[in-house]
Amino acid sequence: MTPVQTAILREVEAGFAASVAFLAELVKVPSDNPPGDCAPHGQRAAELLKQLGHAVEVHPVGTDDLAAVGMISATNLIVRQSFGSAGPCIALNAHGDVVAPGAGWSVDPYGAVIRDDPEHGPVMIGRGVAVSKSDFATYSFALQALQRLVARGELRLRGSVELHFTYDEEVGGEIGPAWLLRKGLTRPDFALSAGFAYAVTTAHNGCLHLEVNVHGLQGHAAMPKAAVDALEAATGILAALYDSRAALAHVHSATAGIDTPTLNIGLIKGGINTNVVPDRVSFRIDRRIIPEESAAAAEATLRALIAEAAARYPGIQVEVRQLMLAQPLVKLPGADQLTDALQRHGEVFLGTAIAEHGVPLYTDARHYAAAGIPTVLYGAGPRTLAEANGHGADECLRLRDLKGATATVAAMLAELLAD
Repeated sequence: MTPVQTAILREVEAGFAASVAFLAELVKVPSDNPPGDCAPHGQRAAELLKQLGHAVEVHPVGTDDLAAVGMISATNLIVRQSFGSAGPCIALNAHGDVVAPGAGWSVDPYGAVIRDDPEHGPVMIGRGVAVSKSDFATYSFALQALQRLVARGELRLRGSVELHFTYDEEVGGEIGPAWLLRKGLTRPDFALSAGFAYAVTTAHNGCLHLEVNVHGLQGHAAMPKAAVDALEAATGILAALYDSRAALAHVHSATAGIDTPTLNIGLIKGGINTNVVPDRVSFRIDRRIIPEESAAAAEATLRALIAEAAARYPGIQVEVRQLMLAQPLVKLPGADQLTDALQRHGEVFLGTAIAEHGVPLYTDARHYAAAGIPTVLYGAGPRTLAEANGHGADECLRLRDLKGATATVAAMLAELLAD
């Protein structure tokens, strides 16, 4: 361990009890999205950050922007720490909105209960504890460790660190990171987004959501020939979509951790009554896009397939509406500086090699990359989302992983900001 790593670990350990308490306070404030009433959590996070000595910029999101993504309230937080005018700016972004707890919990999902695991030591359980309220703590206390070392003259740094804490990742990130960038509130040179401790994520899938509305003509079920059955046509369109999955299964990504494109129909509704020929059926498509694909081409292919299938049904009209497009995350020039530093320091603090991989999910990181900012994902958590029970009951975080990730992020920052 180098002298800088030793000093960083000392500071992280000194502040670790406070870090755990900080995280527990965040877990105890619900921020389920939907419904997306997240301003109270932002207020509590701002209070906790101020208690650490930070000046916190509070940026409430307006009602029109909230309505566009179906949220009630959201507040974006920025903390800026300058270590000198020269040098890069590195942003650290985590989201505080979470999926609703659902059923099956063994404890209060907002209780931040800590249990001792015989294999992994203390584990905190709670909704959002891993995805990604943990990285509010990881990033805040990594920065605090550096501030203390600089204040005592043990470390010389240049450039700056920004904390970006946002609240709309579960609905796409358009009023979180994308909003901050679009409004010119930030323009970092690098960005680190919330992730897990045992791998650096450098690529992820994109996601296209389409709503398909199939229109026919209602009629009495006793006289169906006088009607145009929207459900019959929708069934044919759905069959064509499901048949297209066979071709997607033969397309493979070259990125470790990402396999094939996928297509799923996740929501369907329609009809008037049992004795009425349906006049309208609506369904929604989720199409995951691997990094090597063009999102525009994927959408065009789906639209053409839907139109071709609908044409087999006289009198049917179809509308296709894009609900969301999340572009894939791809590695930009400069991202290797983040990856290399996180891998080297992570191996020291976590005692194992830190992989580089992609994930089939989509995240807020893509907004930074879309703005030309080299971006990777890294933070506290086990090796996989499944190990953390992410988006499931009894979501958990091994506290030793919180400590290791905090030290790793601090060391990465110290290296890239070294004077």
